[in-house]
Amino acid sequence: MRFSGSDTYVSTRDLTLAVNAAITLQRPLLIKGEPGTGKTMLAEEVAAALGLPLFEWHVKSTTKAQQGLYEYDAVSRLRDSQLGEAKVADIGSYIIKGVLWQAFECETPSVVLIDEIDKADIEFPNDLLRELDRMEFFVYETRQKVVARHRPVLFITSNNEKELPDAFLRRCFFHYIRFPDKETMTRIVDVHFPGLKPALLREALEVFFELREIPGLKKKPSTSELLDWLKLLLAEDIPPEALRSKDQKTAIPPLHGALLKNEQDVHLFERLIFMARHNR
Repeated sequence: MRFSGSDTYVSTRDLTLAVNAAITLQRPLLIKGEPGTGKTMLAEEVAAALGLPLFEWHVKSTTKAQQGLYEYDAVSRLRDSQLGEAKVADIGSYIIKGVLWQAFECETPSVVLIDEIDKADIEFPNDLLRELDRMEFFVYETRQKVVARHRPVLFITSNNEKELPDAFLRRCFFHYIRFPDKETMTRIVDVHFPGLKPALLREALEVFFELREIPGLKKKPSTSELLDWLKLLLAEDIPPEALRSKDQKTAIPPLHGALLKNEQDVHLFERLIFMARHNR
């Protein structure tokens, strides 16, 4: 299996090499990068490009590692026992298979996404070390050993909200998705908006990258936010020249709510524009 990109996802050479390195080494690919740089979409695109089923596990702050393997629904079993249900005798009826179990028993190789692993408790990655190493786990309630038929291609994303344990990092192939430069961003936009007028694209990218370079910005606009903004500009038929209005009453770009996501950043941008005009 080798990934060579897709028509709907712009993969840089370094990222493509990282995906194939993880496949060759049979190690999880740990992907970090700014929010909105396509970390989650990568697993979806690799699965589609290789024709493999995709199993997604979106981690929350309350997620436990055990949930990725299986859960035992003791409450339902107790309720059914009170109602005299016959299936109470079969404890297996109350075992809920997790994402990893589903991937392990898949008849073909698969892709597994563990999304935003850094949201969970610090012990979450350590609790999965044995299972991800050996590709097997034990179900204590049914005394059953589950062994993967095929080792899945594993993608793990992180927004760097907390450090991951060294023992876990040692088992991964790591790649940081750098923020796209203008050339790469142009290719990304072209995938989503083919045939976009060059003048509009040029002005939009100039405004977008200028926003990102503002010192002190609390939340820099991301790739996904640029795509949202372009979609709105096209829907409202905003001309390229409107993106750089000289009128002080329209100091910030039209539909800026797609790019700037809090009032501090809006006020900061307005102050910088006012100071620039005042110093002319």
